[in-house]
Amino acid sequence: MNAALVFIVLIITLGLFIWGRFRHDLVALFALLNLVILGIIPADRAFSGFGHPAVITVAVILIIGRAMENSGLIDVLGKWVANIGDNLMIQIFALSLLVGIASAFMNNVGALAILMPVAIHLAKKNDNSPSLLLMPLAFASLLGGMTTLIGTPPNIIIANLRADHIGEPFGMFDFAPVGVGLMVIGILFISFIGWRLLPKRNAKKSESELFNIDDYITEVKVTKESKVLGSSLRELFEMTDADIQILGLVRNNKRMHAPNDDEVLLMNDIIILETDTEALKTFINDTDLKLVGDKNFRKDAVGSNDIAITEAVVRADSPLIGRTTAGLRMRSRYGVNLLAVSRKEKNIHNRLDHVIFRAGDVLLLHGRAQTMDESIKSMGCLPLAQRGLRIGFEKRIVITLLFFIFSIILVVTNLLPVHIAFTLAAGAIVLTEVLPLKEMYTGVDWSVIVLLGAMLPVGEALETSGGAELITVQLLNLSSVIPIWALIAVIIIITMLLSGVINNAATVVLMAPIGIGIASGMNLSMDPFLMAITVGASASFLTPIGHQSNTLVLGPGGYKFSDYLRVGIPISILIIIAAVPLILFFWPV
Repeated sequence: MNAALVFIVLIITLGLFIWGRFRHDLVALFALLNLVILGIIPADRAFSGFGHPAVITVAVILIIGRAMENSGLIDVLGKWVANIGDNLMIQIFALSLLVGIASAFMNNVGALAILMPVAIHLAKKNDNSPSLLLMPLAFASLLGGMTTLIGTPPNIIIANLRADHIGEPFGMFDFAPVGVGLMVIGILFISFIGWRLLPKRNAKKSESELFNIDDYITEVKVTKESKVLGSSLRELFEMTDADIQILGLVRNNKRMHAPNDDEVLLMNDIIILETDTEALKTFINDTDLKLVGDKNFRKDAVGSNDIAITEAVVRADSPLIGRTTAGLRMRSRYGVNLLAVSRKEKNIHNRLDHVIFRAGDVLLLHGRAQTMDESIKSMGCLPLAQRGLRIGFEKRIVITLLFFIFSIILVVTNLLPVHIAFTLAAGAIVLTEVLPLKEMYTGVDWSVIVLLGAMLPVGEALETSGGAELITVQLLNLSSVIPIWALIAVIIIITMLLSGVINNAATVVLMAPIGIGIASGMNLSMDPFLMAITVGASASFLTPIGHQSNTLVLGPGGYKFSDYLRVGIPISILIIIAAVPLILFFWPV
C-alpha cells in the first residue's frame, strides 16, 4: 500500500516537473509534505535532508565557485581565448575545453555564464552566428561536471549515498577515469561535428550593435510628438520599412487584440509589437513613438546623462523568475526600465508589465550606464552585450586557489570529509574578504538546496516503502535475458531521459536506490551502477529544461526545442557507447 502511494505522489511530482508551471523546489516540497501527511515519511524526519552532508557540500561548493568567479581567474583565461584566431572550429574547441575544465571545479552554470559573453564577442568579431558557439559551451559545461566529486551535485549525492551503504564515499577524483574520457570524447564531437548540426542564423556585423534577438515583445506609446498621431494603423505601416507585427492596441486601459487597419491612433494609445532590436530601432526613428518603459531618470541625478540600453538573459537562479515587472517594481528596486522581452518556444500574451519572467528570457533594459552591470547582477541576469574583462585580480586569484587546493588536499588525503573541508575553505574565503559576506548568501542557488533537502527523504521513502524494490525486480528480470553491459546501458538511458525533464539532482535521488538494489540482487559491486547513474544524470543534452546550462543559452542562441535534439541525440548515443566500456573497465562488477 505504501509503495503504491509513493508511486502516485512521484507520478504527480514528475508531471509537475515536466509541466514546468511551478518551480522545481516547490514541487519537491509538495512531494515531501504529501508523503509526510500520508504517514510514509515520519514527521521528525521530514526535514532531515537539509542536514545531509550532500546538501551542505553543494552549498559550500556554490560559495567557493562564486569566489572563483569573482576572483577573475576565468576572465583572465577568457581574455586569452579571445585572441586565439578566427577559425570557428578552434574557437569552439578552446572555449569548450575551458568551460569543461572550469566546470570540474566550480558550478558549471557559473563557468558558462562567465564565458558566454566571450563567445558572443568572438562570434560578432568574426561575423559568425552565436548559435554555433553557445550550445557547444552549454554541453561542455555538463561534460566537465562529470569529472570530479564537486563538479556537479549528482556526483556529491551519489558519493554520500555510497557512504551510507558501504561506509566509504567516492573520492575527489574517483569520477575522473570515466568522466575525463567522456569529456574529451564529447568535446571533440561538439567541436568538430556537433556544431555543424546547429542552425546558422544571421549574426550582427557591428560589435557596437546589440546582440540580435528575434521576436521581442515590446510596447510603444503615441505622444503629441509622434508622427503617427491621428493616422491609421495602415498609414503607420506606410511610414516605416521596419519589420514589425502589431499584436494589440491598448486604449484607456482596454486592450484590442486584433485592431482593424483603419483604427485611428489617438494620444496615449499603446501599441503592442513583436519585432527584433534592429527593426525596433528603425521603427522608433521613423515614427517618433515612445517606448513605454523608457521613462526619464531624474535630470539632477549623477550619471543621468549616461544612459545605456542593454540586453540580458534571465538565469535559472534569478529572483525575477515567477514574478512580473509590476510586482517587482523594477525601476525603484533595480534602477532599470524594462523595454522588451524575448522568449523562445513560448508565446507571450500578457501586457509587458504583466509578463511572468521565466529562465532563459532575454530582457531589453534601460538605465544608467554606470550602475547597469550591478543592476543586472542583482537581478540574477547575465549581460549579453560585450563586456570588459576584469583585470587586477591577481591577488584574489592566488588566495582563492590556495584555499581551494588546500581543501582538495584535505579531502584526497582523507584528513577531513568533503563537506567539512570545503566548508572550511568557504569560511576562510569569506573571512579574508575575498568574497563579501553578502555574496556568500547570493552565491548559493537556494532553490537547488531546497530541492535536494526535500527530495532526499522522498528518495528514502521510495526505498523504505518497497517501491524501489518493485522497480529493481523488473530490471533484475531483464538482467536474465541481457548481459551486464546492456543493463548498465539501460540504466544510463533511463537516467538520461529522466534528467531531460526533471532536475538531475532529483533524478539521482530517485535512481540511486534502484541501482543499489540491482547490485545487491545480483551480488555485484554497486559502483558501476552508481557511476552509470551519475553519467546519465549529467548527460542532460536532449532538452532546454533538463539543466540550467541548457536553459541559459536558449534565448541568447535563438534556439528552438528541436535544436537540442539535433545535437543532443547523437552526443547522447556517443556518451552511452563510450560510457559502458569505460565504466566496466575502471569499475568492474
